[in-house]
Amino acid sequence: MTAPQLAAGLSQIADRYDVLLCDVWGVIHNGRESFPAACAALARFKAQRGPVILISNAPRPCGPVIEQLDGLGVPRGSWSRVVTSGDATRLLLAQRLPGPAWKIGPDRDDALYEGLDLRFSDMDAAAFITVTGPYDDENDEPGDYRERFMACIERDLEMICANPDIVVQRGEQLVYCGGALAQLYASLGGRVTMAGKPYPAIYELALAEAAGRLAGPLDPARMLCIGDGLPTDVRGANARGLDVLFIASGIHGAETLGPEGLNLAAVEDLLRQDGLSATWAMADLVW
Repeated sequence: MTAPQLAAGLSQIADRYDVLLCDVWGVIHNGRESFPAACAALARFKAQRGPVILISNAPRPCGPVIEQLDGLGVPRGSWSRVVTSGDATRLLLAQRLPGPAWKIGPDRDDALYEGLDLRFSDMDAAAFITVTGPYDDENDEPGDYRERFMACIERDLEMICANPDIVVQRGEQLVYCGGALAQLYASLGGRVTMAGKPYPAIYELALAEAAGRLAGPLDPARMLCIGDGLPTDVRGANARGLDVLFIASGIHGAETLGPEGLNLAAVEDLLRQDGLSATWAMADLVW
């Protein structure tokens, strides 16, 4: 495992890379507002170095996610393409048509299913489960679903989870995501399939988008993954042998930031506990 080096800003390391694969939630916005310095850093890299592919575990196709980014004030000049877990998950769902599926998640995620001709049913009649997150992520906890999950596992229903994230930071609050429900389902003995980070499908989509925007061949040694999530961003990058810039102020901020800013020793300990490594670390993404 490699201990990360502290980077003062993206400008310090940008000349080493031709492509960025950058996480969204926790790096360039928190669900309530965008981070201007992070957006500006990505824009500088895109203008001076190469493509910036935003790679998000949002359980919706890229269109609605782009609309969300616009609404949060993320400039379109700061990214080249958006690839989502929803994009990758739609390929999984298409293989399981027509269902029926027991759908778990808020109505705002229904764009995931548009045009798929997937039928839905209650839990008892379902052929599989599709999850984007809790029905009410402000109040639901994974344990609230335990009894229903046990009944599904008795029928050996597969769960397709469109968002592997366990939690995200919304403003100052951490809220549960689909990955928390998938984690519980798997722990109870259920079968779970996911396509977002850290799983291969979303990276294949992102790399294809990057390759189409480069004049020369795609060199994995000159690609940098940026993210704040150890089980998703860092683990996914490690699995593909890609360099990682860990952003400490996201979901692990309480563990890695102190009165003096970034605590590099705490970052190293956190990575070591999960058997992961990062090449670089910053408190926040800046140029």
